[in-house]
Amino acid sequence: HRTLNMQRRRFILFLFLVPFISIANAQATIKVTSKRDPTKTWECLVPVANDDTTKPELGACMPEALCDSTTQTSKWKNAFGLKDYKGVSYDGRCAFFGGKTALDVWFGWFIVVGLGAIFAIVFAGLQWLHDKQVKKQSVVHSSEHFAGAGRSVPSGWIACKVVAMWTWAASLLQSSNVAYKYGISGPFWYASGATIQVLLFAVLAVEIKRKCPAIHTICEVILARWGTTAHLTIMCFVIATQLIVTGMLILGGAAVVNALSGMDIYAASFLIPLAAAPFTMSGGLLVTFVSSWLQVAIIYVVMLIFLWKIYVGLGADQVWENLMIASEKNPVSDNREGTYLTMWSTNGLIFGICNIVGNFGTVFVDNSYWQNAIAARPSGTYKGYLIGGIAWFSIPFTMATTLGLAARAMDLPITKTEAGLGLVPPAVAVHILGEGGAFLILFQLFMAVTDTACAEQIASSSIFAYDVFKRYLHPRATGKQILLVSRIGVLVWSILSGVLAVILFELKIGLGWIYVAMGNFIGSAVFPVAFALTWKRCSALGAVLGCWIGLGLSMLAWCLAAQTSKLGKGSKVVNVDTLGDDLPSLAGNLVALFSSPIICVVVSLIWPQQGFEWSQLKTRTEEWLIEDDIDESERVTHSELIGMNHGEEDSEEELGKVLYFSYWFGGGLSIVLIVLWPLLTLPEVSFSKSYWNWWVAIGFIWAHCAAFVTMVYPIWEIRADIYSFLVGKKEEGEEPARIHADALDPALQLKKAETSGEQITQNPEILLVAQTGMQSVLVGQAFGSGTVSSDITLVSGC
Repeated sequence: HRTLNMQRRRFILFLFLVPFISIANAQATIKVTSKRDPTKTWECLVPVANDDTTKPELGACMPEALCDSTTQTSKWKNAFGLKDYKGVSYDGRCAFFGGKTALDVWFGWFIVVGLGAIFAIVFAGLQWLHDKQVKKQSVVHSSEHFAGAGRSVPSGWIACKVVAMWTWAASLLQSSNVAYKYGISGPFWYASGATIQVLLFAVLAVEIKRKCPAIHTICEVILARWGTTAHLTIMCFVIATQLIVTGMLILGGAAVVNALSGMDIYAASFLIPLAAAPFTMSGGLLVTFVSSWLQVAIIYVVMLIFLWKIYVGLGADQVWENLMIASEKNPVSDNREGTYLTMWSTNGLIFGICNIVGNFGTVFVDNSYWQNAIAARPSGTYKGYLIGGIAWFSIPFTMATTLGLAARAMDLPITKTEAGLGLVPPAVAVHILGEGGAFLILFQLFMAVTDTACAEQIASSSIFAYDVFKRYLHPRATGKQILLVSRIGVLVWSILSGVLAVILFELKIGLGWIYVAMGNFIGSAVFPVAFALTWKRCSALGAVLGCWIGLGLSMLAWCLAAQTSKLGKGSKVVNVDTLGDDLPSLAGNLVALFSSPIICVVVSLIWPQQGFEWSQLKTRTEEWLIEDDIDESERVTHSELIGMNHGEEDSEEELGKVLYFSYWFGGGLSIVLIVLWPLLTLPEVSFSKSYWNWWVAIGFIWAHCAAFVTMVYPIWEIRADIYSFLVGKKEEGEEPARIHADALDPALQLKKAETSGEQITQNPEILLVAQTGMQSVLVGQAFGSGTVSSDITLVSGC
């Protein structure tokens, strides 16, 4: 009876409150006229109980706010009276795509499957042509070459590879999303906040060549430096990083393919990474450099097409005028004057800090960047990363300033959900170029996704082959076994990528959420990894505790901040929405990056690593080179195998100089990008038309220069090889003989030659000079005319 009475009372109370609840939640639409241009009007939704019904709330003029979910019609109206590429008005739409696609479904299948097959055939052919020009077949088909690309790739190709690896789906999609949300501050903070990591990584790339040029993965450095516990710890963070990067690639790529063509999103999730697998399995790291050049060229060409179409076709002045009206219709929360044309953006700055912190992890803790440094010619490492970083800046900066802001300037009916999925660039592309624009953006995105997928596949397979299989499962594995495991690893990672993407889709976790949250998971490993090559006293205990305690503190800060998120509406709930808010992500990112080095430094100062010298790191890692899959007749020197055979420019002294230059240039340019440049924009609270034109001109010039450098410089570096191939010239005759340094102790061989008169090498046509201290002693004699041939190669230790 008591229970029934209580239920009756609650029911009567509910009936009494219903009218008041209905009145409080009642909403009405009002017509708003632009103050800047009275001819521009639109509809907005406002609560009846609002004190000022002439001032809509933020987001009240968006298409989803005005949409009737039952009839799927909307009172939304385009502020500029624009129509789609078919001539149909945008007025009345609930979303831009709304289940409709710009391309037929077979276009999506052609891009993902057809182009994947075409590229596999093209790159297989290029590899075959390359192999035909190489005399030492067993060298180019060895496990060392598969994972290291010969360790002598010139700087232009390294720069091109850096641009390709760093151009994720997010670089094209998420950058435009933050431009759509925050205005001009979004593209700037995305570009500058993700460029400085590449510039600073140039320092570590040089250190790799100075201290351990024979490594295959970053985890091998940790193992040689600190042992098994630290090795397993860092390997966990490296794998987590590659999972996060791969997840973002597939999420963005599959969502756009689905939105533009209607291709099944789960099929796209599996087929996109599989499209890159065949030529990666075949050619290893070297073929990804060739593919990078072609893919980067396509990315830049498509970007320049949109740049010219918007800022030359529509005009920068007209974009500025439209953005001023767009600021009236949909003002930006926490932007000065609500305008899109200001760097005074609180949320933009918060995003910038999250971007800076999170991307340190995705560069410093991603094995693909270390493999790029391993593959580089020593003197080309710093140039490759510095040029690549500067060139890459133009992609998110120009792409987002063009397409992200154009979406606002055209007032397209893009919903918050569509923007979160990265569909801002496709929407603009479809509007301005119709089906051709949809194809171009899909083609560009496929290039970006497949190239980074290649890098992650080869990086992950190397981790599995060298750090798991060789280290713990089969320590005596041969080169052929490691090569087989590496190729299987590429395929397995491709399949796992699809599984991961499907899981994220099912959890309704979008590209933007992962992007701002990634630093929480991996940021605590940044400084321990960097200390492994830069601080001699850092201990294994300090590195391990810094990683794990930093991760724990990051999770704690993230969840506590999520309880106070404005998206929780005071409920103190922790869920996907509240964790993806700006302030909780900022808290977790900052704690992850900065708590770790404090713990690491304090512990290492109390218990430092004793008796360690950098020379020990080089000695230990050189023992891990695998050469049993190279024919005896084709053996190369130890120096050539690790890419240190290019003369004085790769000497310790020269590398020391470029290390100093990398510190100052990379550090100085980083300060310019994240401190000086934004400070110089602050006096211009809201960009005037002339200031805006100057801003657009910077992006215009930077994009064209970057495109020229990344497309022309790599080709210029190999012009002699291209000429030789085109004219059919092929090397003839004997190559200078080389002796494997591990089998040659100069002092012992010299003594043996003096006592027995035996030749050190069976090849009589070589002059071998054994250097002992400051003295060079002739131990071989040239036959024939008695003159010494000029084709003499001095090798390390000989």
